[in-house]
This record gives sequence, structure tokens and C-alpha cells, in this order.
Amino acid sequence: MNILILNGSPHVNGNTMAMVNAFADGAREKGHTIEIVHVYRKNIAGCLGCEYCHNKNYGVCVQKDDMQEIYKALEQAEVMILASPMFFNNISGPLQSAISRIYAMGKPEKLKKCAMFLSSRIDGIYEGIMEIHKITTKIMGVEDIGVITSVGEQNSILERRKEMIEHGFVSEKLNVGVIKEKLDEIREFGRRL
Repeated sequence: MNILILNGSPHVNGNTMAMVNAFADGAREKGHTIEIVHVYRKNIAGCLGCEYCHNKNYGVCVQKDDMQEIYKALEQAEVMILASPMFFNNISGPLQSAISRIYAMGKPEKLKKCAMFLSSRIDGIYEGIMEIHKITTKIMGVEDIGVITSVGEQNSILERRKEMIEHGFVSEKLNVGVIKEKLDEIREFGRRL
């Protein structure tokens, strides 16, 4: 299967990317093709709601920016993974913009499944975005294959843990077993596709 991962984290060596890498390792083991797009490095504006894509030139967005690369990738994708850290109870702004722009395509022809990976320092902040994900997959007509979260002690990147330690969300001692268990869960998710 062709799998497109839209990574919404600005941290290419952060916790969200650790989740993406674990998933990609598992999926590649089973022969799947992975394409990772780091949306924070792209110039992608949000949807204008102008309806050009549905009234003037179906499937074509009036905005000409880096979203064109994602449209091309979506034409081949059978599975899409949306990955993001949680910022103020929401996914990152660049990932929100990319998701809103998929509207121009309608339902990507080959896309069958979609999942979401979320990382945060605290638990209990996922409900709203999980509901949005559920509705988005329903509107797109694709199977929602789940949301995987990585919270606090499950996050593996030491440099990203400093702030969590300073605010008392995690201990200074790295719980390698908990981290390994979470990354193994994500790796296995990639193998099961």
C-alpha cells in the first residue's frame, strides 16, 4: 500500500516524529511504501472557502502553493496518517491548513483509510480533535483506522522532555519500558495495515 504521512510537527527529531518513524518502520517491514511530508516546512495556506474548486474548476484549488505537492501525493495514497503534537488542545496550524485544503479534491480516489497520531505532555486533551478526525474521515468516505496518542512518560525524546520535567508532568528518570511499549504498539500498527 502507498501510505502518506502528513507530519504536522515543527520538531523533526521530536516525539511526534518518533511515532511516525516507529509506524514507518513497521509498515516498511510489510512492504508498504511510505511518503512523509513535513508540513511545517511547506508554504500552505488554509482554505479560503471560495468554492473555486467545486464551482469553477472541480478538484483544483485556486491557491498555488506547496499544497500542490500534497495533492500529487494524495492521488497515489491508499492510507493517510495525520501526525501532530497537541498545541493548546489542537493539532498544529500547518496541519490544520493542509487538512482544510484537501476539500478541493473531494475524496482522493485511491484513499481508503486514515489514522491520526497525537503527542502531548498531558492526557485528557484529545476528545475534541478525535471527534473532528472521526467526522473528517466520514465526510471523506474513508475508514477511520484509529487515533494513537503518546502522553507524558510515553514520549521518548530527551530534549523535548525538559519542559515536561520543569513543569512536573514527567519525572527526570526516563522510563524506557513505557517508551518502548508505546513505540512497539505504533510499530505493530504499521505492520497490521
